[in-house]
Amino acid sequence: MPSIDVSLPLSLRKRAMWASALNLVAVFASQVMRLGGNLVITRLLVPEMFGVMAIATTVSVLLQMLSDVGLRPNVIQSSRGDEPLFLDTVWTVQVIRGFVLFLLTLLLALGAQFTQHIELWPAHSTYAAPELPMVLALSGVAAIIYGFQSPKVDVAIRVFQQKKVVIAELIAQFVGLIAMLVAGYLTRSIWSLVAAGLLSTLVFTVLSHLIFQGPRNRLRLEPAALREVFDYGRWILLSSSVGVLAMQGDRIWFGGSMSVAELGVYSIAVAILGAIQSVLLRLAGAVALPAFSEATRSGDKERVRSLYYRSRALFDLTSLFACGFLLTASPLMISWLYDDRYAGAGNTMAILSLSLFTLRFTLAHQLWLALGLTKYVAMDNIIRVVSLFILLPVLMAIGGVTYAIWGVALHTFFTLFLIFPVNRKLGLLDLKRELVVLPALLIGVLFGEMITSLFT
Repeated sequence: MPSIDVSLPLSLRKRAMWASALNLVAVFASQVMRLGGNLVITRLLVPEMFGVMAIATTVSVLLQMLSDVGLRPNVIQSSRGDEPLFLDTVWTVQVIRGFVLFLLTLLLALGAQFTQHIELWPAHSTYAAPELPMVLALSGVAAIIYGFQSPKVDVAIRVFQQKKVVIAELIAQFVGLIAMLVAGYLTRSIWSLVAAGLLSTLVFTVLSHLIFQGPRNRLRLEPAALREVFDYGRWILLSSSVGVLAMQGDRIWFGGSMSVAELGVYSIAVAILGAIQSVLLRLAGAVALPAFSEATRSGDKERVRSLYYRSRALFDLTSLFACGFLLTASPLMISWLYDDRYAGAGNTMAILSLSLFTLRFTLAHQLWLALGLTKYVAMDNIIRVVSLFILLPVLMAIGGVTYAIWGVALHTFFTLFLIFPVNRKLGLLDLKRELVVLPALLIGVLFGEMITSLFT
């Protein structure tokens, strides 16, 4: 029996449109809070603190992705995704994983302390920051808290009943934001950032059990459900394991080659660009994947193809325009938002904005997940990590950190050598559609140039 009411009175198209609108509102509200909080906290704290926090966040994401077996995509995609026994199995795996990740984080914190004791790192590097070991240890508690998050959230996303998901996320973010600003004002320390992350995660986890429809989750494992989880997730595990190195490899690398202040400035550029990227990623994960999964379960290939093309049109125009605009307007934006200490983030963000050109192909990844073709997602991430870790040292040797940042921006372009052939095999490659949207990039460049010339 389903764990929640999954009756679907509206058509897939209407439900997807409502979900898209709701998620756009949620992302906008979330980014307003994040940007507003960021602008205030950067005036309360010094750039070095953001450099240390960037490493702690990278470690957290690294461990999460290295153990990711695709529990949420599995719930969304599986025909058993609304059955209590299946969901309890998913939850139990998630809880166990949370404790394992916490223990691994503690080991890394001890390792960081030891490397500092033997003076392994240059004194100016982020890895030599004395606060890093304790920040790592405390940040690891979030893994335990997240592990107890109810999979009823995933079921709500699966059937486009996402209003409560959005409300819970915004409440959790708001509570974390207030905690960060109050603690930052009172202490002027990095612990305000750590406390905000832990409190936000705790609030959302509590709300996931209190406000979502469905029976109470129990710790139990069903062999059949467990097999399905790991059969689906084995390629996702490989994909995530290498993909996290591609997503976070720049900060891992720069942690040893940049000073703490330089990494803090770099992390600001990454954070602002990430706010824009999160809009596309949110729509892809919360709208496109459920829609593709439902269309795939219907067995209508033409319906899947039509849905993919319609979705790509929106993603392509948005990401290409944003890519062009940020390429020319990033320095102006940073000068508006931050003081002179963060001025270097402008040129960095301009370079990194080139990654938006390929981010639009995230929809192809979501379709592959819906079709169960998780091996292609893994192959995509392997290409990313190999290209990143070839480009970074080569460009670093040629021109230093500035050249290496170009490597971060351009390494995803190599994935097109996989995406185009796979989509052609699936009957989803239309060169005319690929070319007709490209003028949006030029329009973005010209608009950015116009804004910059008007306000400088």
